[in-house]
Amino acid sequence: MASLFLTNLSEHMALMASLSVVSEPVAAAGQLASQALSAGGKLMFCGNGGSAADCQHLASELTGRFIKDRRALAAIALTTDSSALTCIGNDYAFDEVFARQVAGLGRAGDVLVAISTSGHSKNVVRAVEEARQLGVKVVGLLGRDGGVLAPMCDVAIVVPSQVTARIQEAHILIGHTLCGLIEHELGLA
Repeated sequence: MASLFLTNLSEHMALMASLSVVSEPVAAAGQLASQALSAGGKLMFCGNGGSAADCQHLASELTGRFIKDRRALAAIALTTDSSALTCIGNDYAFDEVFARQVAGLGRAGDVLVAISTSGHSKNVVRAVEEARQLGVKVVGLLGRDGGVLAPMCDVAIVVPSQVTARIQEAHILIGHTLCGLIEHELGLA
């Protein structure tokens, strides 16, 4: 068991050491999100499985607090309303669970943060398609080669790994960085 931990730690450290390649898109995403919030817009997050948990985590850092006490920021995880998810999944299709919420909640000037370790999650792709039609900007928090989602995003942050667990670990570091950038840009940190 100790060797598994050391293997995971070694993979984690190697990936973290390579993340400087996403510095520019992370900064661009922070700027995009800050501009949306300062103009009265909101951030919406979507993703599946562990990425759904990341959506909740990051949205709560914004509506709650991250670095220090400050005003609440408009952020919502589209992964948390079980009634909406089951209604939309049942009445339409699981591929529509996020797109339908974006259609109802999204407005031009908002930002959708689309999280997918593969870059191919069909329901996330559909949410991005809906966002684009509404004039909602899109930040992709992706992995592997970015998949079909990368070219669909205004800002694509692609973690250079093939391992889902390592990608998710990097996504949280990047997500925390985005929260810090937003607070800094809005003069709240």
